[in-house]
Amino acid sequence: MADSKFQLKRVVGAITIVLVIGTIAGWWFELLPTGNRRIPQNAIMVIAPYRYNGTWVFDDSRAGLVREPFVAGVPEMIDALVADIPDANKGFRLTFSAKPFPDYQKKLTWLRGDMEGNFYRLDDPPMEGWICPAMFHYYDKAPPELYVKADPL
Repeated sequence: MADSKFQLKRVVGAITIVLVIGTIAGWWFELLPTGNRRIPQNAIMVIAPYRYNGTWVFDDSRAGLVREPFVAGVPEMIDALVADIPDANKGFRLTFSAKPFPDYQKKLTWLRGDMEGNFYRLDDPPMEGWICPAMFHYYDKAPPELYVKADPL
C-alpha cells in the first residue's frame, strides 16, 4: 500500500513537471492566448481606415481593435495622403511597412516616444502626429521609419 502511494506521488509529480514545462514553452513561443498578443509581423501590412464620428478609425479583428482612432495630428496626415482618393471617407486601403516598398507614397520618421505612443514626422507636407500604442500590435518596438501608401478599396 505504501509503495503504491509512493508511485502515485511520483506519477503526479512527473505530470505536474511536464505541465509546467509545457505551459512555459507555450508562453515562450506565443502558443497560448494572451490579452496583448502581437499580430505576426509581415514585411508589409494592410488596414482599411474609414471616417467615423468625424475622425479616421480602423478595425483589425486579428488584433482585437474596433474603431481604433487616429488622433493628435495623424488624421491630418491621412487627409493629405488620401486627398486624391474619391470617397476615401468610406474607407481606403492603407499599406504600411517599416521598410521601403515599391510605390510607397510617404515616409514618416520617428521623433520621440510619449505616453506609451510615438511621435512621427511627415516631411511633405510638413506635419507631426502621435501614433498610439495600438502600433505595438504590429511591431515589437517603434520603427525608426514607417512607409505608407493609400489606395482606393
